[in-house]
Amino acid sequence: MQNFISRLVLFCSIFGLLNAQTQSKETILMETPFGNMKIKLFEETPLHKANFLKLVKEGYFDSLLFHRVINNFMIQGGDHLSKHAALGDSLGHGDIGYTVPAEFNRNLIHKKGRLCAARDGDDVNPKMASSATQFYIVMGKKRSLTDLKNYEDRINKTHYSRCAREYMQCDEGKRLKKEYNRLKTENKTDSATLLNTKIEREIQRLNLKTPEYKFDANQVETYTTVGGTPHLDGTYTVFGEVIEGLDVIDKIAAVNTDKRDRPFINVRMKVRLID
Repeated sequence: MQNFISRLVLFCSIFGLLNAQTQSKETILMETPFGNMKIKLFEETPLHKANFLKLVKEGYFDSLLFHRVINNFMIQGGDHLSKHAALGDSLGHGDIGYTVPAEFNRNLIHKKGRLCAARDGDDVNPKMASSATQFYIVMGKKRSLTDLKNYEDRINKTHYSRCAREYMQCDEGKRLKKEYNRLKTENKTDSATLLNTKIEREIQRLNLKTPEYKFDANQVETYTTVGGTPHLDGTYTVFGEVIEGLDVIDKIAAVNTDKRDRPFINVRMKVRLID
């Protein structure tokens, strides 16, 4: 029995190491009217880390707004157009001419306090590249086991849809789609059905190259006790974390907003390196 317990403790220790995140040595201070947050970036997302540090050192974020706020979900900022925007202006569409390639990591989940990259939707951004400047900080809420099962299904369906989109955009997919449309036009229903089955089989083959998405034990524990937004896992890059000032997220998320989720008051930020 003692040997079993020793092996179990060793396994849990190794599992914890495998799921640990490496925080950068730099500490970022984000000052707001509702208090300050200290942030560490992750070494596992080097492209996002380097880009964010560059912008911080340039003073890019100073006086920008948290322009999109949804209680129990997230607070978003980083649009350069927000610096001089009038109250009520539509924001969120500003960019600086480049994106950052996605850096998805199964161990970097959307728990409360995580710093994540905003991005355009899949229809115009199939590779899910990140905005160079716009980010959001997760608020979220505690989730039930039923919630997590539903989110696993949702993430897996999203991945399947991504595989379908990629296949139908390749040369073979385009050829088969053209052939399928021809058969439908000619009312050759049986042949069209057989061809559609072939297309679905090829998409499924692509889908099976990636293991089914499931939350591990540590992630289940995190989402049921700390909370977050698990349905965004695997589709938006998580690249940092608030290490002090989680209550500031709640305060900003609680402000009143208009129908576009923009606060009725200007919630500005000042961002700088302190270590």
